[in-house]
Amino acid sequence: MFGFSDETYIDIASGNGGHGCVSFRREKFVPKGGPDGGDGGRGGDVVFVVKDNLRTLGHLKLQRSFRAENGRPGQGARCAGRDGKDVEIPVPPGTVIRNAETGELIKDLTGLDRYVFLEGGRGGLGNWHFRTAVRQTPRFAQPGGKGTEMRVGLELQIIADIGLVGFPNAGKSSLINLYTNARSKVAGYPFTTKIPVLGVLREGDQDVVIADIPGIIEGASEGSGMGYKFLRHISRTKGLCYLVDLSDDNYLEAYDILSSELSKYSEELGGKEHIIVGTKIDEEGTEERFEKLKEKYSDTLVLPLSIYRDDLLDPLKHALFRLSGEKEEKGFTSSMDMDAHYRDEE
Repeated sequence: MFGFSDETYIDIASGNGGHGCVSFRREKFVPKGGPDGGDGGRGGDVVFVVKDNLRTLGHLKLQRSFRAENGRPGQGARCAGRDGKDVEIPVPPGTVIRNAETGELIKDLTGLDRYVFLEGGRGGLGNWHFRTAVRQTPRFAQPGGKGTEMRVGLELQIIADIGLVGFPNAGKSSLINLYTNARSKVAGYPFTTKIPVLGVLREGDQDVVIADIPGIIEGASEGSGMGYKFLRHISRTKGLCYLVDLSDDNYLEAYDILSSELSKYSEELGGKEHIIVGTKIDEEGTEERFEKLKEKYSDTLVLPLSIYRDDLLDPLKHALFRLSGEKEEKGFTSSMDMDAHYRDEE
């Protein structure tokens, strides 16, 4: 059983090509048979294979070196050497390959099933290829091409439609457990979620993948709490759902702090389309706090949530589908739009 791992370094090498053969045909009754050296086989490739059943890079913590097989040398009678076997490296969806020294992105494997990352060396030509009218006994052949060796960094960026963002104990795990088949740990102390958790919200034939990451706290950009360790996992999302604990005294500043921390990590991430959810509205005094929160961010859709109130589940579900781009039904973009809609219905 492998633990969760979202980054690692591995050493990889493609195979060398086999050398061409220097050989001359020697048979009874065949005088001056001439050159018949065969070609060398090509070296094996380094291939990344994306496996849907993998969720972590933990299996690559045990094996950090991958080398493809070298091609075999050519033989006489124009027999070619065998090609080297490829080496396949299984990785989960969302994996990106980076230069181990500079951190520069080399390849994003999203949407691919297989990717030949390093090609093996070419096989060398045998001396049969080098015969001419004036050079009938070439005593040389072409050497095989060298493979490529390098060290790369692998980084996992979970593929999800919506990312949940909030302080520790804001209710992220409760929300993802409520709407999806995920079983994120819920407890009354901070940082109960230590690794990203994925869940799938389904309605009919439509799916929305939701990612729950460990809580962000003020000062995460300086390394406080778990820092920015897991923010890469919501970098691909279409939208964000900010969870604000209405029972906390700093509920009116929570969204601004969270948004600021995300913007320090990435302006693109901080600027993603989003909604705000006021959680724990079943607790005493939180309904008045929710109205203040909704008033402060009237240009954003602000919704209430309690795991004990079924009447609040559908509006948030529709908002999550709209945020993911899956549905336009009840596509409110702000609390003012939603209030006006329901006033018209009445």
